[in-house]
Formats: sequence, C-alpha cells, structure tokens
Amino acid sequence: MAHLLGAEGLHLEYPTRVVFDSVSLGVNEGDRIGIVGRNGDGKSSLLAMLSGRLPPDSGRVTVRGGIRIGVLDQQDVLDDDATVSQVVVGDAPEHEWAGDARVRDVIAGLLADIPWDAVIGTLSGGQRRRTALAALLSGDWDVLALDEPTNHLDVEAITWLAQHLKRRWSASAGGLLVVTHDRWFLDEIDTATWEVHDRTVEPFEGGYAAYILQRVERDRMAASSEAKRQNLARKELAWLRRGAPARSTKPKFRIDAANELISDVPPIRDSVSLRALAVSRLGKEVVDLVDVGVSFPAREGASATNDGTGNDGGELAVLRDVQWRIAPGERTGILGVNGAGKSTLLGLISGSVQPTSGRVKRGKTVKVASLSQRMDELDEHLDDPVRIVLSRLRTTYTLGTGSKAQELTPGQMLERLGFLSAQLSTPVKDLSGGQKRRLQLLLILLEQPNVLILDEPTNDLDTDMLAAIEDLLDSWPGTLIVVSHDRYFIERVTDQQYAILDRHLRHLPGGVDEYLRLRALEERRDASSGGAEMVVSTGAAGGSSSLGGAALRDAQKEIASLERRLGKLAQRIDTARTAMAEHDQSDYVGLGVKTDAIASLEREAEELEERWFELTEAIG
Repeated sequence: MAHLLGAEGLHLEYPTRVVFDSVSLGVNEGDRIGIVGRNGDGKSSLLAMLSGRLPPDSGRVTVRGGIRIGVLDQQDVLDDDATVSQVVVGDAPEHEWAGDARVRDVIAGLLADIPWDAVIGTLSGGQRRRTALAALLSGDWDVLALDEPTNHLDVEAITWLAQHLKRRWSASAGGLLVVTHDRWFLDEIDTATWEVHDRTVEPFEGGYAAYILQRVERDRMAASSEAKRQNLARKELAWLRRGAPARSTKPKFRIDAANELISDVPPIRDSVSLRALAVSRLGKEVVDLVDVGVSFPAREGASATNDGTGNDGGELAVLRDVQWRIAPGERTGILGVNGAGKSTLLGLISGSVQPTSGRVKRGKTVKVASLSQRMDELDEHLDDPVRIVLSRLRTTYTLGTGSKAQELTPGQMLERLGFLSAQLSTPVKDLSGGQKRRLQLLLILLEQPNVLILDEPTNDLDTDMLAAIEDLLDSWPGTLIVVSHDRYFIERVTDQQYAILDRHLRHLPGGVDEYLRLRALEERRDASSGGAEMVVSTGAAGGSSSLGGAALRDAQKEIASLERRLGKLAQRIDTARTAMAEHDQSDYVGLGVKTDAIASLEREAEELEERWFELTEAIG
C-alpha cells in the first residue's frame, strides 16, 4: 500500500508534563484508523501534529507530495453571518455542485432538514456541526482527520456518516484518522485502532472489538496494577460477544480466543436480583403514563396542529396518546430525532412537565433523579474542593445485591469513576468537563434515587470512563431511563428501547436497527407523498381518525397483530445472524444461503412496517 504520511520520533511537551516521547507511526492508502485514550492523554494533539496544525518540539511529520489533508476540529469556527450554502459549496454555481454525486449525497445525508439559505448564526449546535462536517466532506481530500465528528449528531446522522466514510475511504482510497469516544462508530468504520497512553501510541489491528480483545490479552500479561482495567475490559468483551447482536454478523476478532477469555466472566448484570431489589425499594408501581398528550403554544410562524384533545389553532402537539407502564428495575433507552419530544417525555416522568391530556400516575415510594446535560447540580459547589462537596453527603453507598453487595465510601466511588486521591482537593470549577460529568453522576447516585434518568450521559467522557460508568450502572438497583445518541452505550446499559415516532411512543423489539428502518420508511413516505398532503388525506380537519366504528377496531387489532409479528421477526433475524456468525467462515456457499435467508426476513419485516405506518396514519 502506498504511504501517505508518517511521524518519526515525535516529542511534545507542555510546561507541566510530557505528552509524547519518541512516537513513530504511519498512515497508508486505505487505512481507517480510530484513535482512543483517556481524556487529556493527547489524542487531539496527535491529530493536530499529523495534520500539520501543531509543530512537535522534536521529531518530524512527513507527507507524500501532493497529499491534501482535511481537518474537522472540535471547536465551532463557522462564520455566524455566512449562509449554509456559502459554507458548504462557497461561490460555486449550482449546476457545478449539483452535478457532483458526492456533494448531493452529503447534502441529503446531513442537511436535508436545514434551509439552504439559512444564516449560520440562527442554527442550533447540532445543525452547525452538521454544516461544518458537510463542508469538509464536500471537498477533495486524500487524508481526512476528524476530531469528535459524532458530537451533536443523532443516531441516524452517525449511521449515515459511518456508511459514507466506508464507501468513500475504501481499501484503496485515501486515509482516515478519527478521534471519537463513540465505540459503535469506531467498530463500524475502523480497520485499525491507535491507543494513546503513557506518552506513546500503541497500534492495534481492527476496530474497537478487536482492540478490546488485544488489550485484554495485553492486560493479562501485565502487572497487578493493571487488574482494574483488565476486569473492565474483559467485562466489556463479554458483552461484545454475548449481548451485541448487531456486531455478531461480522466478527472482527478471533472467536475461539474471545470465548476462552470470557469463559469465567458472569453475565454483566444479575437481572433477577436487581429486579427483586428494585421491587423492594419501589413497590410494584413506578410511573404510569395513560393516554398522555402534551401540547405547547406554537411559536410565531410555526404551524400549529390539532393534538386530538380539542386544542387547535395556536398549539403544537409534541406527544400524543402515550401509553407506558414503567416497571420496577426496567432499563429503557429512548430514541428519536432532535425535537421529537424526548426531553418532554423525561419531564413527564420526573414531574417537571404536566400533560395536556391523559394522566401520569406515580408510585408513592418513587424518588426520581435526573442527570441533565447542563450540570446544574454543580453550580452551587463551583468554589468548593471535591472532598468538601462529598463530606456534605452520605458516608457510604451500597453497590450490588445479595452476597455481592459492597459498602463503598464516596472516595472509593470517586476512585471507581477515575479520580485520583490528589484531585479531592481540586475546586469543582477547575475540573475538566469529563470529571465534572462524573462528579455530577456521583452526587446523584449518593442521593439514593430509585428511578434514574440520564440525558446524554456520555458527553465529555472517554472510552475507559464510559466503561467504568457502565460497570457502575450494572450494579445499580432501580429503574433506569436513558436518552443518548451513543448507540453503543444505549445498547450496553439498557435491556429494551422505545422511540418517539410521529409524536407517538413505540416499543422497538428489534432495537436500534429497527428504529433506523422505521425512520428510513418514514422519510421515504414523507418524500413520496408530502407531509402536508398526507395530513389532509389521512385525517379529518380536527386531527381525528378517518376511520370509524368497526373499521377503526379492525385497524387497531391489525396494528397489535403487526407489532407481535414484528417482534417475532426481530427474534428470528437475531437468531439467523448469530447462526451466520457461528458458521464456518470458509463455507462461502453456506454463508450465501444464510445471507439470503436474513435478507428475506428483513424484506418481510419492512413490508409489515409499511403496513403498520399506513394503519397508524389512517387512525390518526
């Protein structure tokens, strides 16, 4: 493979510490490299040196002649006064950029919901991030360096980006360097992984799952000081092999070696014990949402819609007819596009939002705690050292259940979350973003809630800290509700997923894959019929069902039947995928037969989903 760029003897030092010492590495044609490591170990600095934006103190970076390097920074550097079109295609005439299939694909994948002439200063953080990414991907680059490209992106946009990068940077096309904490994204696109740690860069073959296997092997040979990281990594490897069906279709590491490594690793959660303890703490009733609808006054210029409750002309329906009985010990992930109503749903559960219609019933013993995105819990403690903040709280915390239960002090909890003893004297305001996030979670857990709501908990955390928090949550006995765009995290810590689709809450037996299929179907239907026309044709002026009497009852029965059939189909697809993963990989004929069988099941599921959409739209 042709060499694109390389580094020889890189040394980088700041006044307080050495970041890199004598690092040598290279990027070849077709490499897709994920860069992982703890926050502050130098991942972004490495990317900046390789892209020519940061000169090393010694050593050199060599780049093959004519190589063009494109860089996506973490910082937002867009001009507030520019328009989206100016940022993405500059002054190029429409016939020029519209005739480029790559540019059209980027615009459709990232900017479909953003007006082409919108001013950058009016966009949200997520829209600005997608615009910057679209501008970069529309250019011609030989090497692409992406620093946290999935920040502010939802599940759909992350999935699209992974597929786009795999198509564009194939085994013979250019090089790709990615710094990200999104482990699903790493596993999906990478052919190699670089771990930045202890002033060096250690290369591993394959994506995140392969990296975890190799790291476990390395840790098993290491000294006892590595025991903690080893146990966390082995636990994560066990989940990758046992509990991630989306990954079982394309094994990225040696199956026999992985099974041997995890042969003595118990399931990641003792679900029976946790559920029993949750019932004892909560009783049988947690939160019931019965026929709940939520509407807000429409902003000036926004299109109001009837929410089915008699409110019209001036109110915007966010949620409609939500039925959800949250059980003790339930671990649920919530999916949906930005603005779909996820935060409103969390507000209904916590009590900060009141329903416009229907009712919310809470058990008498329910104690809800929420991990918000804004870190409001830390505002009153900014000038206090961490140890002072902790001294005001409980002295012990019970982790685990039964014979495995542990009594930990707040200091021991902090250690599990990656804090050093010296950091106990650090004022809260001087902590990094990831440290504040971990302290925020600890303060909430020390309140001993029995219902925990996590709203985008993975922000500012590296992969090791995410694994530590997942390990902590595995032993937490209570009802857990998570909203996150981090697909790996949501699949790892929850046992079921729901999605907000067209203002309704829908269970997803097939998990995130089913959600992505439903969203793709929804977008195709919207594109073919037009949103406004569909509303007129499927319902009366009041937003009520266009069906009545026996026809309505028949439609509701068919919807229930379809959902049962979709659930069974999802299980059959998962079983078929597992069987294919365990099949002899050299038997291409057998693998082809199994692939065709899975494709047939997926087509059947898609047809059922299309029928489900038709019926749900018809009944309003």
